[in-house]
Amino acid sequence: MVWKMGEGDAYALLASLLMEKEKISLPPMARQKGGKPWFPDAPHLHFSVSHSGGLALCALSHREVGADIEVVRPRRERLPAYALSGEELAWYQAKGGGWGRFYTLWTLKEAKVKCTGQGLKLPPRDIAVPLMEPGETAEREGFSFTALAGEGWRGALCEKLT
Repeated sequence: MVWKMGEGDAYALLASLLMEKEKISLPPMARQKGGKPWFPDAPHLHFSVSHSGGLALCALSHREVGADIEVVRPRRERLPAYALSGEELAWYQAKGGGWGRFYTLWTLKEAKVKCTGQGLKLPPRDIAVPLMEPGETAEREGFSFTALAGEGWRGALCEKLT
């Protein structure tokens, strides 16, 4: 679920989603060893929140899940070569590049590490994600990925399949 909101309101979105889908109020949260938030009183529910600019993205599932959203903006010119694997960079360049396409891959990477709880402990180029356009879904290495987009933003969801 994506909302235009004030920064920091991603947890208000989570509370709304919990009420709508699970008919419960926002339970107390804790952090796992790696920093990933969870609900100790509702361990069967998994969630991920992200915000960028005035946007928030929230995912709620009965499986491990990760979500990321980014406002598309120019960055350092060499960032794609730093953050993308050789295969990803070749795909990115063959598709014509552009910051929107970069952020599609970047949000897939962020969603994956949020799903696993690893965070960005690996170099970004070592975080393997499917090569996909917004609106597409794909599976890779036991995870389901969805690429999202709207005017001026890109987002992604990643859910563990087992």
